[in-house]
Amino acid sequence: MIFPARRIVYGSQWLSAVLAGCFLTMVLSLNAQLVTTGYEPTTRILFIFDASNSMAGQWDGERKFDIARDILLEMVDSLEQIPNVEMGLRIYGHQSPVPPQDCSDTKLEVPFSATNASRIKQKLRFINPKGTTPIAHSLALAPDDFPSCGNCRNIILLITDGVEACDGDPCAVSRGLQRKGIILRPFVIGIGTDPGFRETYDCIGEYYDAPHKEQFREALNVIITQALNATSAQVSLLDTDGNPSESDVNVIFYDRFSGVVRYNMIHTLNSKGNPDTLSLDHMSTYNVLAQTIPPSRLDSVKLVNGRHNIIGIDSPQGYLHVRTTRGKAYDREKILVRRANSSETINIHEIGNVGKYLVGKYDLEIPIYPLMLINDVEIKQSYTTTIEIPDPGYVTFSAHQPGAGALYQMTPKGEQIWVMNLLENRKSQGFYLQPGAYRVVFRRTDYKSTSFSMVRDFDVDPGSSESIEFY
Repeated sequence: MIFPARRIVYGSQWLSAVLAGCFLTMVLSLNAQLVTTGYEPTTRILFIFDASNSMAGQWDGERKFDIARDILLEMVDSLEQIPNVEMGLRIYGHQSPVPPQDCSDTKLEVPFSATNASRIKQKLRFINPKGTTPIAHSLALAPDDFPSCGNCRNIILLITDGVEACDGDPCAVSRGLQRKGIILRPFVIGIGTDPGFRETYDCIGEYYDAPHKEQFREALNVIITQALNATSAQVSLLDTDGNPSESDVNVIFYDRFSGVVRYNMIHTLNSKGNPDTLSLDHMSTYNVLAQTIPPSRLDSVKLVNGRHNIIGIDSPQGYLHVRTTRGKAYDREKILVRRANSSETINIHEIGNVGKYLVGKYDLEIPIYPLMLINDVEIKQSYTTTIEIPDPGYVTFSAHQPGAGALYQMTPKGEQIWVMNLLENRKSQGFYLQPGAYRVVFRRTDYKSTSFSMVRDFDVDPGSSESIEFY
């Protein structure tokens, strides 16, 4: 479950009235907040700018290209002053006029850099719209525009007044890039009043209509703020009463589209006993996994921008302690833990240690002699379930020569249940055995007749030491 809680930043309606200077002040403040919470990636924004011939058309009394360019230039100046932000500029439709149609007319004109606003401004001032609209091809080339980076958010902002004019499929290209984790979901601003824009571009990314100049300015402000803003959230690991009391497990945020790990942290309760507040990127949809045993998860988590988000994951846990009644003969022995009535091993638990598990029933396979199977062990909320194993005895089997043999446990009805085969290359060997009645059958390998088979019955008491000899 994900619940929006108290409001922490102003909504997008407020942004439409923000001037460039106020916008810069706000974003700088948000950026400082990111630093204090430890969330400090470099945000890289690639502007893909339409310079096709249709951008030479009139819009609110001026050329579309001129209005969009001038407003973008104001934003570029502000962005350059923000730490951990880099910009790049790709333009299409500006090199070859139509006709004829040149579907390869797209170019990265300004590579990414922390201080390249002047280069972007200089380039845009001398561009004249004249060509076609190869949107899919421009998106497909965009991954190579982003240099390799281990701590970067790659964002594309497409500014266009037209639809794909070549044979490409912009939607398919965008989905492919997102699934590979190359980019976050792109932003698209559609310039003009074409009613088909939203249907066309919704599949590419987050679409904004800009029928007029002021709507374009507002959309650009909103997009940039969203691109740079982190959203506060907390992960509430819920017990059986629905309280967020569970903690101290690894929590992993996976990008739902690409499967890439976006965040990796040990869940913490703060000094007030509440889940710690996180700063997360709201632009991704997440699959969240809490590394309880077995794992707890919540898929398709979408954060609400501008609100404090509570991500609730059912994770009620209790404890399992397997120990011997006395002594340490089995300490560190491995136990296979499975969900009740399941064949899948979910954990290897050590005898003597206390482990934490989700509330429920489990089957235990304890590889001692004889093999011990304990079914339907119940784990309860915040309670320690203790399983005690009787203290074993130690039995030594010895002969003058190695031989073949088998060990059995005897039931009160006289049935013999196989425990193990003895090691054939040893003259002497010893094992811890659970208390009970046993039978061993043995023949030296240098005796070539079954008539030399020897049978010995013996008992094992807790803590005892027995020696079985074959002559």
